[in-house]
Amino acid sequence: MEQVTDHLLAAARKVIAVHINYPSRAAQRGRTPEQPSYFLKPSSSLATGSAEAPSTVERPAGCELLGYEGEIALIIGKPARRVGIEDAWSHVEWVTASNDLGVYDLRYADKGSNLRSKGGDGFTPVGPGLIAADAVDPAALRVRTWHNGDMVQDDTTEDLLFPFARLVADLSQLLTLEEGDIILTGTPAGASVALPGDVVEVEVSAGNLTTGRLATRVAEGTTPFADFGARPRTDDLQREEAYGSREAAGLAAVGHNLSPELKAKLESVCTATLSSQLRKRGLNNVSIDGLTSTRPEQRIVGLARTLRYVPNREDLFTTHGGGFNAQKKAIDSVNEGEILVMEARGEKGTGTIGDILALRAQIRGAAAIITDGGVRDFSAVAAMDMPTYYANPHPAVLGRRHIPWDTDITIACGGTTVQPGDIIVADSDGILVIPPALAEELADDSIAQEREETFIAEMVQQGHSVDGLYPLNAAWRVKYEQWEAGKAND
Repeated sequence: MEQVTDHLLAAARKVIAVHINYPSRAAQRGRTPEQPSYFLKPSSSLATGSAEAPSTVERPAGCELLGYEGEIALIIGKPARRVGIEDAWSHVEWVTASNDLGVYDLRYADKGSNLRSKGGDGFTPVGPGLIAADAVDPAALRVRTWHNGDMVQDDTTEDLLFPFARLVADLSQLLTLEEGDIILTGTPAGASVALPGDVVEVEVSAGNLTTGRLATRVAEGTTPFADFGARPRTDDLQREEAYGSREAAGLAAVGHNLSPELKAKLESVCTATLSSQLRKRGLNNVSIDGLTSTRPEQRIVGLARTLRYVPNREDLFTTHGGGFNAQKKAIDSVNEGEILVMEARGEKGTGTIGDILALRAQIRGAAAIITDGGVRDFSAVAAMDMPTYYANPHPAVLGRRHIPWDTDITIACGGTTVQPGDIIVADSDGILVIPPALAEELADDSIAQEREETFIAEMVQQGHSVDGLYPLNAAWRVKYEQWEAGKAND
């Protein structure tokens, strides 16, 4: 079996990496791209290593999140320029293992280029062995990753979002792929974070053919970053992305305050009761006002996810409005039982959601969509089982008045503030935003209030005056407690 050599690494003029290509990774990230997207890694990031002689990579001083991603690397054997998919695989000479390492602490500084976060020395180990591309079916390769001896990734190329030939052909439409160029083809679910002292191994195989294990040992960097450039920084979002989930990162789950028991309690009471209990606690500005529901008979309870639109400016719409923009990202990442709340500034002169994206949200299990703007394709949206709360129908497309700008941030909708993770409760009376920290006691007190109101309604039905009965005075309170005790004994 051929081996990766220093000569081969020196021949690589370009290292091109694909962002998302495995369905398991797309599901983990909560987004599925329509087309492949790429970034470049410098050839100086290349290294090789084996189980017997691991390469060493530094986690830079001051960094917390050195992420690893086991991948299959393609090595170009003959130049490719504007080749078709049917011919593209013939331009690949070798297949090998790779590890797309990077520090999430510097992602903020890259503006999407990944240069600092993914371009460090030794951040692209490949090898150790080479498998001849013409000896394998590119749809029948297997990639596995071990972290300190535990297998953490195991997937095949059978159902890739973008098969390898498509990647080669796609890239060749714009640039010449030269002999020795390397394409990293994406990582499956299971990528995570390595600490100093850890060893990460990656192997690619096809039947009895194997690259052997590419091994990399992590060392702690000791040279701090200078003060004239970007310094490492991170937050819980980057920790979640690096480890693959909030749970794996040791973070509390978003929405952990909405247990099934609490959700059932909130579903059992109406928004009018909840509103009065919120008012008792000094919260008067917690209703999303002025909207109509396509399903007013439904009562919904769920956690808020947010999306903000800003007023359209043509130059900014060019850069932010097309492709997999913030609107599509929000729709494609909403989870089962969540409610997507949109800030449209009360602008009624265009649509903010249409039938295709609303259907995608429904398929993903969204409990509802709430927008203080317009809805396109109204008949189709209104016919869906998932309720949509809206200001008005309007036929115009989003770009007439809006640019989709950001997701999962604090927004304003219908006159109130909504944060990701707030609890939304809606019924035919309206929509309330409930702070999660208050939800449990609010639900209990609302249930108690509705029990009292059931008693009061029975007394009124029997002909009693509301004077002293609504609200209960001391005498009526005694009678209510007797009534309640009798109900408990029934």
